[in-house]
This record gives sequence, C-alpha cells and structure tokens, in this order.
Amino acid sequence: MSARTTPPRLRPLSARRSAFLSVLDVGTSKIVCLIARLDPIAASEMLRGRTHSCRILGIGHQRSLGIKAGAVVDLEEAEKAIRLAVDAAERMAGVQVESVIVTAAGCRLASHLYDAKVAIGGRAVTEGDVHRVLEACASHAAPRGRIVLHSVPTNFALGEIQNIRDPKGMVGDDLVAALNVVSCDSAAVRNLMLAVERCHLSVEAMVAAPYAAGLSTLVDDEAELGTALVDIGCGTTSVGVFSGGHLAHVDAFSMGGNHITMDIARGLNIRLADAERLKTLYGSCLPSASDERESIGIMPVGEDPDRPVYVPKSQLVRIIRPRVEEMLEFARDRLKQSGFSSLAGHGLILTGGASQLPGLAEEAKRIIGKQARIGRPLGIKGLPESAKSPSFSAAIGLLIYPQMAKAERFRLGRAAPPQAATGTHGYVARVGHWLKTSF
Repeated sequence: MSARTTPPRLRPLSARRSAFLSVLDVGTSKIVCLIARLDPIAASEMLRGRTHSCRILGIGHQRSLGIKAGAVVDLEEAEKAIRLAVDAAERMAGVQVESVIVTAAGCRLASHLYDAKVAIGGRAVTEGDVHRVLEACASHAAPRGRIVLHSVPTNFALGEIQNIRDPKGMVGDDLVAALNVVSCDSAAVRNLMLAVERCHLSVEAMVAAPYAAGLSTLVDDEAELGTALVDIGCGTTSVGVFSGGHLAHVDAFSMGGNHITMDIARGLNIRLADAERLKTLYGSCLPSASDERESIGIMPVGEDPDRPVYVPKSQLVRIIRPRVEEMLEFARDRLKQSGFSSLAGHGLILTGGASQLPGLAEEAKRIIGKQARIGRPLGIKGLPESAKSPSFSAAIGLLIYPQMAKAERFRLGRAAPPQAATGTHGYVARVGHWLKTSF
C-alpha cells in the first residue's frame, strides 16, 4: 500500500445520522485506539456545539514504541504498537477497524493568520460572497515543508462591524474575513501516516492535538469568552487559544513529562522506570512542611537492591519544580509572542498526562497569571474510570472533531476529496481501487 502525501479532509458529519467512528491517538508514552457510536442529540446548554452523543464501544491502549516527542523514529516499532492498540479495541467492540482519525502532536505545530477582503457594493452578502472571501484567505500557500491540517474562519467584518458570526444576508460595501491556518511538519506527518497505513488502516483525517484536547475539555462558554489550553504530554507540550467559539491559535514545543522523569533519574541516580514510579506516587511541584520529615526509598544504579537508600521527599520536589516552572514559562512566553494572550482572557485549561502532577494548577496560575483548572473529557458515555483522566483528552476530542469539521474551509483543488467519517470506508475504497486496476 502506498502512503498518502497529505492527510485527507473529513466530510462533515450529518446532524441527523448515527455513525461509527474509530480514532487513534499516537503519543510519546501511549497509543490509544477508540471505537465509538455517535447518535444525534438535542442541543445541550453546556456543550451547544455538539450534535451527537458519543458512546465508547471499544478501547485499546498500548505503551508507545518507536515514537519520540510525538514523531515516528522507528517505523517497525511504531507499527507494532499501533497494531496492538487497534487489536485490543477491535476485540472489545467486536468490529474490524478499516480507517481512523489520527492526532498530530509532535509535528512542529504552528498557526498562520490570513485575511482577505472582497467588494460587496452595498448589497446583501450571499453564500457565494462568503465562499469568495474565504477562498482568497486560503489561497496562501503553506510554507515550504509544511502541511495544512486545519483552516478555521475566526472573524468576519462588514465595514466597522466586527466579529460577525454569519454575514449572509447582511449589507455592506466590503466583506473581510480572517482565517486561522494550522500547519505542521510534512515529513513528520507523512511518517506517521505511513506507520498507520502499514497496519492496513487508512487515515480519514489528522487533527492537531491541542485542538482535539480543547474540543473534549472546554465547555462552550469557555471557548466563547476566551481560554488558553496547555496540553502537557510525555514528550511535547502544545498550546491552543480558543476565542469567539473558534480555534484562534496553536503552538507546540518539545518538552513534557518525560523531561521531568529524566531529571529525577539523573538527580537521584536511579533507573528511568523507578524515576517514573517516584514521580507518579510522590511527585509534586509545591513544597510542604512535611516534605523534610517524609522519606522515600530509592535504588541507586549499581547499589545493592536489598539495601534501599532513603531521601527526604523535599529532594524530589526540588528536582521537579524547576522543570515544571520552565515548561510553564515556555508556554507563557509563547502565548505572549503570538499576540493571542489577551484573547485567552483569564482562563487556562491544563490537560494531558503530565498535567496530573499535584500543584501544577497553582504553579500555572502563579506563572501564567490566569485562573487554571485541570481539563478532563466531558460528555462521553461508556468511558472506563481509567480513561476519564486528562491523559485521554486528545483521544476523546478526535470523536468530537467530525461534528466540528463543517466550520473549516479549504481552497478548492488543493485538498483531496473529503472522506466520510465512518471508520469503514477504507476497505471499500481499497477494493474499488483493486477492481479498477485488476480488470
């Protein structure tokens, strides 16, 4: 099977139809496959943007192999881990997965804001006018070596009237539109798609990790008023800004929970597996009065395993805190440099596996200067307790993305034909191609 060079575009999910969906979250620490049934629902007051309820039918997660900082570094190992995760989900759901929606996390995510203006001449704006101005925005080519993942309209204006949601039917002389184009490194995306397609799966779409995490953890009012989301994974931290109900900005840098683990291993001279266990059981970024009195048993490398060495918990906190501060300062500075910090208002959502470190929300409030909370997946049925954590936010967001895909606009002729989000079209497409080429 030959790999695609660009991710396909996803056809919007019909608000009146049920669908089965398969998604794949490929991270540095774990790979998650989810199979779910989506059924139409009435509008919710808290999650007004969602048109369907999601019920998990199958879930499979596997320790990640061949992935570093969210990118494929060993194709065979990555393929093996993906196969195991998908197989576990298939067995639980009792179905066969043919295609998946995939996250893009460690692919050097970045946002580019483009705007354009078309003359209206004082008449009412039509659907064709909206299409023309968005076409003009999307006509900008992606930077060399980059692939466009998302193209989201963030603002329309008619003369002095700004922040128009839907300009159709309104009158004015000029229609102005702004488009947030999210791109990523093309080589990283192609290798990730290749790893998935080697498992005899087709990729229906790729979604930026902070966008997916935001879709699962933010309520509509947070996305409307302005909120920054910081998704702290094992190998990467990504930042997303939501404002006016739209994704306004995306950024990412290669630092995450694994860097904390390595600091602990070096600082205490212990194995990485032991450092991860200490971080999970005793880790914190805030010191307390009892830390000096509480002792932790460690096994230094090369020492007698029957004679553990005891160190105060305060020593562990002193190792963890500087790295956490560095990550949060990076996120703060990236937000300021982007110019979108003001759009985020006073809200900050922390999600991802490494966000579960005790005291992280308090440190984020101190360093970034916004009210912070830990973001967990909202409004999903059938999730086991182990999956109701921030580490599954991006995976759950992939199930919600098809409900939001209708908001995106791509230049005609630049993208592959949109694919239906069914999780089963890949097999039919491959059989059709085989018939055409063989007879």
